Amino acid sequence: MSTFSAQKFRELPVVGILRGIDKQTIDRIVPLYIGAGFTTLEITMNSEGATDLIAYVAEKYPEINVGAGTVCDLNDLEKALAAGSQFIVTPILDEEVIRKCKSLDVPVFPGSFSPTEIYKAWKAGATAVKIFPYTQFKVGYMKDVKAPLNEIELLPTGGVGVENIAEFFKGGAYGVGMGGSLFPKHLMAEDKADELKAHFEAIANAYYSTVPQEV
Repeated sequence: MSTFSAQKFRELPVVGILRGIDKQTIDRIVPLYIGAGFTTLEITMNSEGATDLIAYVAEKYPEINVGAGTVCDLNDLEKALAAGSQFIVTPILDEEVIRKCKSLDVPVFPGSFSPTEIYKAWKAGATAVKIFPYTQFKVGYMKDVKAPLNEIELLPTGGVGVENIAEFFKGGAYGVGMGGSLFPKHLMAEDKADELKAHFEAIANAYYSTVPQEV
């Protein structure tokens, strides 16, 4: 089984979140996703056939990182890892899951919200802490958290879109998680490939605008 590539993730540090999809949809959108420069894909464990989908992506698209989301306990974790997940994302703070991932050297992005939860997740061994849910907040909340907890890597998830993704990275985000804003339902149909490709490229370019250019 291949392992998570931090180098790939740093090229475009966005965790694209897919939920409730099938193999046909994956084969339609993942090539466009890769073509736009994205490197990391999360498939949620509450999707039908999630473990089969994770295994499918891991085998067919080895050039990207594929991981499991909505991992809530050790049972979920065992299934996700058996399917070939290269990283783990949780919606909640479960310190057992974090510690197990750390012991196996598997990157883990646990969901937390308050400064206390975020600190506990980091202390338990999080690779970066997923601030979730973020939908109702602006980038200022992340900045406020990082002011006293500046050593903690943060990955805000929810509320990140093409219009504000640059702000998060300028504010010090390790990465961001994007679901519906990256994979909008109205662009997932078979006849929307051109529009979806342009959408992916717009988000990627918004991130690249924050990266210092070599001279």
